[in-house]
Amino acid sequence: MPRTFDCPKCGAPVEFSHNPVGPDFTVRCNYCNSALAEPSMGRPAQVMHIKVDTSQSNLKVPKWVWLILLIPLLGVGAGIIAMIAGVAPLFFLANKNGNAGGGPIFTSPKGGVRPDPEAATVLLKFGSEGIGPGMFTDARSIAVDGAGNIYVGEYSGGRIQVFDSAGKFITQWTADPKMPLRGLAADRKGTVFVVQRGKLQKFQGLTGAPLGEVTFSDGSGFDDVIATADGGVVCAWSRNTDDVVRLDSNGNLVRRIKAAISSVTDRSELDLRVAADGSGNIYALGTFNNAVFKFSSDGKYQNKFGGEGEKPGQFRAPGAIAVDGHGKVYVSDIKGVQVFDGDGRFLRVIKPDGGNASGITFNDQNEMFVVNRTKVVKVALKE
Repeated sequence: MPRTFDCPKCGAPVEFSHNPVGPDFTVRCNYCNSALAEPSMGRPAQVMHIKVDTSQSNLKVPKWVWLILLIPLLGVGAGIIAMIAGVAPLFFLANKNGNAGGGPIFTSPKGGVRPDPEAATVLLKFGSEGIGPGMFTDARSIAVDGAGNIYVGEYSGGRIQVFDSAGKFITQWTADPKMPLRGLAADRKGTVFVVQRGKLQKFQGLTGAPLGEVTFSDGSGFDDVIATADGGVVCAWSRNTDDVVRLDSNGNLVRRIKAAISSVTDRSELDLRVAADGSGNIYALGTFNNAVFKFSSDGKYQNKFGGEGEKPGQFRAPGAIAVDGHGKVYVSDIKGVQVFDGDGRFLRVIKPDGGNASGITFNDQNEMFVVNRTKVVKVALKE
């Protein structure tokens, strides 16, 4: 199975030594097309910046040549302006009349969708870049317990910071400082679940005291975790497969969905994120497949939605998934957070505070929390 790391620019998974592109860097991200240096000897992956030196160029073009080239370009520009003037009323009419999805569609000039500016109201924002209390360097995971305490996990270094419901720093503790933090969840009692090294560990959220490891019959292979309303957890389990595992509050196996993604698409999935609603339905986000797969509470496949592209409801480098108290599904990618109903019907796209969401969760008041590498934003959503 190929080794992967997360792109430091867009967060997408990148295979080691894939698509080599030159002597100064070794891999290119297939999502944002950034040139990257692989992580090595404790050094994290880095974005490589290529500079083109044009100072030695002696090429000179006569002015009359530029004039000949400019005349047809002016004609093309005039035609484009006329075309835009003709179709602009159609875009206005479409936005005025709404859409079948139930939420306003804001169409961009490139055919994509702009965020709905009225869909989310920022209630709270905290954090900045740094290593001090209340500061973050690469925070990608967020969870909220039943008392409203907020837990924010750093991808590198295993640091987990704890805040009260108002965003005031309480304390911090460290899980495994040597391996990436792949998953973070908190149950209503304040128990925090952490996924690192393929293992699922439990901690007392407010102190960081270890509470033991959740074991699985097939050994290590956990890659993501979310807490469920019944006190159990749903996990992504990937060791040469892409399984989804549901465990009860005692860590006993309730259900296992084998090859949850690849059995549907015949395409392997190397980065699986999970979510669940209050009725027990499971949503599995396959970031390599650019799609969400829905399963019933008894593990039966229901449907698939998403797909790669720029149209409403399609994804480009999706990274996080969550379900709110009304059963709406939220998926983040570089366009923002796209919102769907429980059956996968696209509703709208939001972009809280203008940033991309690395992690998403909800509290009991159905308020959404997103973490974006260096800050946390709490928002109220319109129904």
